[in-house]
Amino acid sequence: MMKLQLLTSSGCGHCAEAKKILEEIKPDFPELEIEEVDMTTDEGQEMLGKYMVMSSPGVIINGELFSQGGLDKAKLVEKLESLK
Repeated sequence: MMKLQLLTSSGCGHCAEAKKILEEIKPDFPELEIEEVDMTTDEGQEMLGKYMVMSSPGVIINGELFSQGGLDKAKLVEKLESLK
């Protein structure tokens, strides 16, 4: 099981793009559990501090910060393939 947490904020263009990318790749990774966390919630604030996320979206894979800001689809697929 792989877990991806997506730290998002409302009205964020990069966040919308990241969600679109995740929808596109989801069929290739049925074992991937995706959880969206709003940065403004208590949980979101805690994660921002823990992972030192400075720009949205923050992408955390299996408890490790993968990226922040724009999400690179090719790099994400490569990372998930390596975890299979």
